[in-house]
Amino acid sequence: MYQSLLTSIMQRTARIGVIGLGYVGLQLAVEWAKTGFLVTGIDIEPERVAMCQGGTSWIADVPSAILASLVQEGRITATADMSALAELAVVVICVPTPLNKTREPDISAVLQATEAIMTYLHPGQLVILESTTYPGTTDEVVLPYLQQAGLTIGKDFFLAFSPERIDPGNNHYRLCNTPKVVAGITPVCLEIAVALYKTIVTTVVPVSSTRAAELTKLLENTFRAVNIGLVNELAIVANLLAVDIWEVVAAAGTKPFGFMPFYPGPGIGGHCIPIDPQYLAWKLRTLSYRSRFIEVASEINGQMPRYVVERIIDAMNEAGKCLKGSHILIVGVTYKRDVADLRESPAIDIIELLYERKALIDYADPYIPELTLASATLTAVPLDEQHLRGADCVVIVTNHSAFDYLQIANTALLVVDTRNATAGVVGEHIWRL
Repeated sequence: MYQSLLTSIMQRTARIGVIGLGYVGLQLAVEWAKTGFLVTGIDIEPERVAMCQGGTSWIADVPSAILASLVQEGRITATADMSALAELAVVVICVPTPLNKTREPDISAVLQATEAIMTYLHPGQLVILESTTYPGTTDEVVLPYLQQAGLTIGKDFFLAFSPERIDPGNNHYRLCNTPKVVAGITPVCLEIAVALYKTIVTTVVPVSSTRAAELTKLLENTFRAVNIGLVNELAIVANLLAVDIWEVVAAAGTKPFGFMPFYPGPGIGGHCIPIDPQYLAWKLRTLSYRSRFIEVASEINGQMPRYVVERIIDAMNEAGKCLKGSHILIVGVTYKRDVADLRESPAIDIIELLYERKALIDYADPYIPELTLASATLTAVPLDEQHLRGADCVVIVTNHSAFDYLQIANTALLVVDTRNATAGVVGEHIWRL
């Protein structure tokens, strides 16, 4: 089984299935199809299946022209029918792993995918989990489920874990040139998984166990969350000391060793940084250990939207205006620059807090034409002179490259800049984080 599967991977004859056609799954499917594999995308959302079958991409990093070409060539097909798993040599799980209402891991989508795979598991099949999760998920949860099929791990079927490292909107580090960490339940599982990823990734990094690979992913994003929390707190401290935090970070960044610059902001968002450290913290609680760094960083980052609102209030008071009844223009609402993704975006919290204080809100964002909130449904407005001059305060939350920040600085009556997008522009009407 091992040699047959390995040969089919090397010859690009192995049929690959990807469960979950989101940011990670669709890109993996496209890259494997581009290298010659036949790929089946499986998703429970009929709309995604239909879009894929029609060659229309819903992800900015995957051009529709490329997807359409692969679909027309028969390299990619999509379905919601899990019975397609019976025909696949490789199955990669790329489903969401959010937090539930109590901020604990929700791996229900992983379990559903695993149960489906177990139903159709057959000799010679490789299963890979890419979804971010807590250490122990692959060997403690996924493996026992699959073993219910009566097959032997490392002999009849193979299981591996490889954490996704896709950075939406990053035009330099894409899937193929970002090193890929891979681990297998057995040495043979690792060998086969490494061979598979080497078909699309330049550098593959094998590690000794799936737990090590799972913890690697959590370390990467916990590192970012903790350091962002540190610099966010220093932004608050710098303001108390009447110091420009952006100048301080830039000056510290000139040190050629022992320092890595992180930048403050209105909070953290996306599907990784706000969530992944909580997976680690939860796992550690099950081991009677309290992860204090993670807790403090989460607390600081979580309160940044409220701090931004406080800065808006201070700026407006200084200008002789009251927040209640004032027109606030939010510039950028996605969680990250140049991506159409609202997940965990701090802009949502900022807008809701402003609504609580009876402010009147407009927003501008080329990626989000309509924004549905608990308080209201908003339609994006153009970032033109009329809206800039008509706002009592313009708040830069997400620094999309499409915005003209010099125009904003020169036109708006009052600006609160949470991203230092107006760097170099001097004026008492500009307040920075």
